[in-house]
Amino acid sequence: MMSSSFSSCRFADYFVVCGLDTDTGLEPDELSALYRYIQAAKLRDGATRMSASENKGENFEQSPLRRTFKSKVLAHYPENVEWSPFDQDAVGMLCMPKGLSFRTQADPREPQFHSFIITREDGSRSYGFALTFYEEVTSKQICSAMQTLYHMHNAEQYDILHMPSAGPPASLQRFNSYDITRDTLYVSKCICLLAPMAFQQACRKVLEQLHQAITSSQPPPLPLESYIFNVLYEVPLPPAGRSLKFSGVYSPVVCQRPSTSELPLFDFPLSDVFQLLGVENVLQLFTCALLEFQILLYSQHYQRLMTVAESITALMFPFQWQHVYVPILPASLQHFLDAPVPYLMGLHSNGQDDRSKLELPQEANLCFVDIDNHFIELPEDLPQFPSKLEFVQEISEALLAFGIPPEGSSCCGDGVPKLTGFRSCDEVSDRRNGNLAGSPFNSFRLKDNETIARLQALVKRTGISLEKLGGVDNPTANRDQKVQCEEDELQTHLLNVRLREIFANRFTQMFADYEVFVIQSNQDKDSWFSNRDQMQNFDKASFLSDQPEPYLPFLSRFLETQTFASFIDSKILCHDDEDKEHTLQVFDTRVDKVRMLNVRTPTLRTSMYQKCTNIDESEKAIEMRVSKIDHTALHPHLLDMKIGQGRYEPGFFPRLQSDVLSSGPTGNKWAKRSTAAHWRLRDKQRQHVEQLYLDNEQKHIQEARSLGASIRQPNLSNLSPSVIAQTNWKFVEGLLKECRNKTKRMLVEKMGREAVELGHGEGSITGVEENTLIASLCDLLERIWSHGLQVKQGKSALWSHLLHYQESKEKDTPAGLSPPGLIHDSERRKSDAGLALPPLKVSLIEDMRHIQNIGEIKTDVGKARAWVRLSMEKKLLSRHLKQLLSDEELTKKLYKRYAFLRCDDEKEQFLYHLLSFNAVDYFCFTSVFTTVLIPYHVVVIPSKKLGGSMFTANPWICISGELSETVVLQVPKNSLEITFECQNLGKLTTVQVGHDNSGLYAKWLVECVMVRNEVTGHTYKFPCGRWLGKGVDDGSLERILVGELVTPTSENEERLCRTPPMQQSPSMIRRLVTISPSSKPKLNTGQIQEAVGEAINGIVKHFHKPEKERSSLSLLLCGEYGLVWALEQVFLHGFRTPRLFKNVFIWDFLERAQAHFESPEQRELEQDENWHTRAHDFCRFMRAVNSTPRNIGKDGKFQMLVCLGARDHLLHHWIALLSECPITVQMYEDTAMIKDRVLVNSLIRVLQTLQDFNITLEASLTKGIGI
Repeated sequence: MMSSSFSSCRFADYFVVCGLDTDTGLEPDELSALYRYIQAAKLRDGATRMSASENKGENFEQSPLRRTFKSKVLAHYPENVEWSPFDQDAVGMLCMPKGLSFRTQADPREPQFHSFIITREDGSRSYGFALTFYEEVTSKQICSAMQTLYHMHNAEQYDILHMPSAGPPASLQRFNSYDITRDTLYVSKCICLLAPMAFQQACRKVLEQLHQAITSSQPPPLPLESYIFNVLYEVPLPPAGRSLKFSGVYSPVVCQRPSTSELPLFDFPLSDVFQLLGVENVLQLFTCALLEFQILLYSQHYQRLMTVAESITALMFPFQWQHVYVPILPASLQHFLDAPVPYLMGLHSNGQDDRSKLELPQEANLCFVDIDNHFIELPEDLPQFPSKLEFVQEISEALLAFGIPPEGSSCCGDGVPKLTGFRSCDEVSDRRNGNLAGSPFNSFRLKDNETIARLQALVKRTGISLEKLGGVDNPTANRDQKVQCEEDELQTHLLNVRLREIFANRFTQMFADYEVFVIQSNQDKDSWFSNRDQMQNFDKASFLSDQPEPYLPFLSRFLETQTFASFIDSKILCHDDEDKEHTLQVFDTRVDKVRMLNVRTPTLRTSMYQKCTNIDESEKAIEMRVSKIDHTALHPHLLDMKIGQGRYEPGFFPRLQSDVLSSGPTGNKWAKRSTAAHWRLRDKQRQHVEQLYLDNEQKHIQEARSLGASIRQPNLSNLSPSVIAQTNWKFVEGLLKECRNKTKRMLVEKMGREAVELGHGEGSITGVEENTLIASLCDLLERIWSHGLQVKQGKSALWSHLLHYQESKEKDTPAGLSPPGLIHDSERRKSDAGLALPPLKVSLIEDMRHIQNIGEIKTDVGKARAWVRLSMEKKLLSRHLKQLLSDEELTKKLYKRYAFLRCDDEKEQFLYHLLSFNAVDYFCFTSVFTTVLIPYHVVVIPSKKLGGSMFTANPWICISGELSETVVLQVPKNSLEITFECQNLGKLTTVQVGHDNSGLYAKWLVECVMVRNEVTGHTYKFPCGRWLGKGVDDGSLERILVGELVTPTSENEERLCRTPPMQQSPSMIRRLVTISPSSKPKLNTGQIQEAVGEAINGIVKHFHKPEKERSSLSLLLCGEYGLVWALEQVFLHGFRTPRLFKNVFIWDFLERAQAHFESPEQRELEQDENWHTRAHDFCRFMRAVNSTPRNIGKDGKFQMLVCLGARDHLLHHWIALLSECPITVQMYEDTAMIKDRVLVNSLIRVLQTLQDFNITLEASLTKGIGI
């Protein structure tokens, strides 16, 4: 292994020539032709109806010069190297992805450069750099064959034109575009270097100079074999942190490699990407890559595809793309777009088809980037990258300093652009001459860009003058030393490192304290790998709780990605610095610097934007390397060639002499160094190999974590049907595994305390995180439904399937009948006996109709997600999907045989995993669609014993939820039932119920109120058990009731449901205490103290939760065992028994206390100022409650007073005041709790804890109060 490692430090592994094999002649490119045939068949089968004229683009009707023919690898040197086996099929396919193309002297024949990447099964990579040019065809057989093809083609076209149905004759000039007697025929040929590292600029120079040598009128100084031998065998890779110069055919070539403390090697021009797409689009694409959406790049130019793909993945530092990565997807592999996994692929465009004609299997989670047209199509619900505005500003400043407009420009070539550093003097001169606008931001037509417009506003607020921007230090203005490379090459290096440092700095700032939250495993590595899927490796909840609010939508989703998980895995496996892979080592060093800086100026956990500060250091390192070359390779020299070899023929790339190129020298200058130098180089090489190839542990991580690790790079060598079937089977297995892991993760997060007991970290789950997990489940369902589609019919494959199902069932069901699969809610959930709510219709189609009726949801993807959320909230997702897939005829019609949905065993397991969601309660529809109109059904249930059939008054009701409340709704007194529609109320909290006291018998005993959300099926019960009427109970005409979600009572469902129910109104028994005091259950002082403590503790816990997790405070104040009930027990303890049949309420005592405090005698007594303030506040609140226009009765008034006292932190003052009031002596026994000084002091201390919290009361509790 050591020898192979040592050998792999060569600059290039192979030199390859591809082109036309004159021995085999013209062969159609069968795979490309097959793909086109399949596309044509799809069109004929009705996927898209097109006319005959529109079908002329097919391979069979194209002129022979536009057809693709098979190219072959004509030669490669050396034959093979052990550390990088030569893959002939892959190299041939990627060197000339379109196959051979022919031209005549009338066509443009400019040479084209592109690069590509080959990823092996072990994760290691080789980079290819290819230059394609045209050579004259000298073979008479080939020219004759082309002429024959044209004769056949012209005859076919003539027949078509003279058909009766044909339209006006088309131009005939293309029919005669090749004539053997007068035209010269040219064919494409490609020369390519395969290298272990991506020195793109250096390889491009080598190839261009080789091409220049064959097109020049003068022969090169040495035979081409000498230069190729030199670059293959005599040019080493530069060691880390060093530069290397070697000789091309006409000029020297310089390459430099970053040191181990710098960002990893990256040699593609980022300026091209920003010119092609603009800052805004690049940042959106970058966000999609981080969140692992499917990304499809689209361009006519292969090099653009490669540059954009490599740039985006490089900017992700320290994170690495973990999924399918094919920057150039050959036409024969387009079935890979069907992959139901995240991918980053590049698709070649022919420049003629527009976006609408591109048939993509799925688009719900797709980011489509049309590079040539400066256009990007984003998936729905894409969160914004943190501090996006400031980030865009910082990137724009860097681009402007090099003369690149931040919004991009459409005239970007494929070559390295000429970059210029702005000099202040030049800019002042230009402005004086009227060539430059006053502000660089105006000079690049940015007025239409929304982000840039906001940027300008931000800049004005911060006081930064953009007039000074032109004075940004020119990176090359103050250079003393002479650089050894071309100026534009250096500018590319400097802009690259500046932009990369800005991006890396964002992650360094965002994850500066990430190590604190890494959960280290105490298991050995083998155990760790085997249990990887069951373990948490990062404390996400705690990390997110430390982040600024605006960052959460992005960060909560990013922490769920495999990209982030693999990064943390590598951190756990690398216990010390020596073990760390290069990327992690560089990042951790930067994080340490930021943390040291933040000790002095703490800015962690704030959203304050911090610009990158280490750009100068990185730029200086590059300038040093290109100014002072560390190594110079051997010069090319004459080889031991036979006489007559190496002949030069202008315009033709020679047939190289394999005997001199097949093996390297037996010894050379850099192989014969001293032993010390040899081992130094070997040590450098060891570092390089570690950086270049994934070590065993890293490979383990890939196996343990990566979905579809073996399909990251499609197998280019073997495209047989069995291999394609095997690949699809891996997709199916991967989808099932992902489904299992996702459902498990969601259940563990949701099930609260049980999760903590099982050792799964935090018990709570934030609203943001829950939303993220459900969104990722929706993405997974879309990928499953997109796999193996026969014909794509909309952006959402799931919604498309649902619509087909709805259409077929509604066609089969006569009008007036219920749709199939209908179940009644009473069958599904057994509610409390005797409840008068009619059964709710529940079916897959019914839920679809609910979604279709929501006007706010415009897109198919949005409708599919809303339907999934609604089904989850109703605990019907698994049942609905089973119903959908039960229509096997429809599934067969829509899906190919290999599709996930047609693999019966996997489909059953998938539905079983989804069934586990029924164990928990989700409110994922209610909490997201907050503005939609929802129908509600209300039934008021009177007491059966004293039902009051003679009841004459007119009842009304008002319902409040966490999101809003209704107006007062009149309830028909005959039916006591009403259905109404209003904006989503959220989870229901309180109901106000009352009547107008009209008629002869205006007394009403209400048992409870039932309210049902007709879309989600959630039913709430609001217990009452009290009279409403004058002269009965406490004289109240209206009551505020606190609700409880009715939970299923069947044995099976009860066992599954672990989410605790919400608190309810005090029950009927407790409320009737005041009607017959003799029957009240006696609580002792210890029990009362405990009750008060529990009530206060509930409120304290409420405020310690993140705001989005908190439930309704009304439940904790007024619900069963809430604060109002606990204080009621305090005041009822030791209350003197009144005379028979006379009810005395706590409110009576409070009114007498108020009268005492307001009496003239008390005012004249000399008391301290605190006492007067407390007494004044108490009386003011009593008057306000008593003067409310609402008829809420004495208990209702007591409840209102306690709520107001809690809000204004006055309860402990009032308890102290009342305990010393003479009225207390008269109305309470000596053993009463309110008269025990020790117990009262204890109670006061407990109530004082509420002072730390800002209590906001629901409007329904304080309606009619002016304080």
